[in-house]
Amino acid sequence: MRPGDPTPTSRNLNPLMHPFSRARERTRALNAVKMERMFAKPFVDSLEGHIDAVEVLCRRPGSLTAVASGSWDGGIILHNLSTRKPIAKIPQAHKGKASGLSFSPDGQRLLSCGVDRNVKLWAVGSDSTNTEVPFNVFPGKAAFNSIDHHRTEPLFATASNTVQIWDETKSAAISNLTFPTSTETITSVRFNMSESSVLASIGSDRTFTLYDIRTGKAERRVVMQMQSNALSWSPTFPTTILLASEDHNLYTFDIRHLEAPTQIYKAHVAAVMSCDWSPTGLEFVSGGWDRTVRIWQEGKGRAPEVYHTKRMQRVSSTIFTGDARFVLSGSDDGNVRIWKAKASDKLGVVTARERAAMEYRDSLKDRWRVDNEVDRVARTRHLPKSVHQTNKLKNTMLEARRVKDERRRKHTRAGENKPKPERKKLVIAEQV
Repeated sequence: MRPGDPTPTSRNLNPLMHPFSRARERTRALNAVKMERMFAKPFVDSLEGHIDAVEVLCRRPGSLTAVASGSWDGGIILHNLSTRKPIAKIPQAHKGKASGLSFSPDGQRLLSCGVDRNVKLWAVGSDSTNTEVPFNVFPGKAAFNSIDHHRTEPLFATASNTVQIWDETKSAAISNLTFPTSTETITSVRFNMSESSVLASIGSDRTFTLYDIRTGKAERRVVMQMQSNALSWSPTFPTTILLASEDHNLYTFDIRHLEAPTQIYKAHVAAVMSCDWSPTGLEFVSGGWDRTVRIWQEGKGRAPEVYHTKRMQRVSSTIFTGDARFVLSGSDDGNVRIWKAKASDKLGVVTARERAAMEYRDSLKDRWRVDNEVDRVARTRHLPKSVHQTNKLKNTMLEARRVKDERRRKHTRAGENKPKPERKKLVIAEQV
């Protein structure tokens, strides 16, 4: 040893020599989950400017800070999340509500559609001098409900009473994709992120349809028990799609096997109105008519993270930011709210020592999640009273239905009424 060196310490790793080590570690794990709940302050800020309900949100490709929002007042605002100030405002973009927004792949142009039967193309690049006059206007024959831009080409799809493909350089639709026998109103359309010629849509007659713009027709279609309100393609699994349903649940489907969903996500107590995947593909966010925003882990159908405020009304749009650190929600009260994707995350500079302590606490929580007390604290969420009461009523109704089905099976001839898995009940029919 050299002068000044710390005195060497010897450790005996024999567990028999440390009979209280597991008890100490459990206490640390319990303290870690309690600290996580104590420091869970997810609300960051509110972006104002709209005077009516925020209907749709859209993030700009390649940007972490630029997000566009459209409202029932017909206005569109391009927000800067870092400064919390608007980059551009288009107060009367549409007569009536703005129902859809989509950026071009380079982020220099913004497409918007509305119930005034018009699609408008706006120049919103850094060199644009006048954003209040549309670059181009595409007139339609019916009110538009949704719009989505192609990943690489100057094409975009619109949803009204039909699904149409448009070219930015032409004034009329270049193809019509809707099923010949279809009578529904299409509520949402989305291009696949990997196979960009594949397009998915949902309709008011409870249908989910897949199209191929190369063949110009619908390839597959399923009819479900309840109507879907939103859909989102997974950014990491090209065959996985997420549907937000009117029956309070979310479903993930593998489009190669549409006879049943791969996972059911249950927690909302009212219709789910929006959904969006994280850029990592490991989690997604949903917003519902129950005035809550929920963040789900992919593959875990229960116990999501729940965000709510006293003043937030029914949530109609939710998206992740490009770095997956924040979530945005638009609601009926006219506000766009920014939330942390992980409620207890620290904003700002994190030192190496803090980072090591956080990683140690996370490993403790994962290791001791099987402990009843640790798991109870980790899962506890305080809900608004109305949501809590509705949840109790919903559980009572579901239990009554289960008991009724069980009694009906018990008193019928054996084999006549076999129990059916819930996943098999969702899809009524499939059309190829």
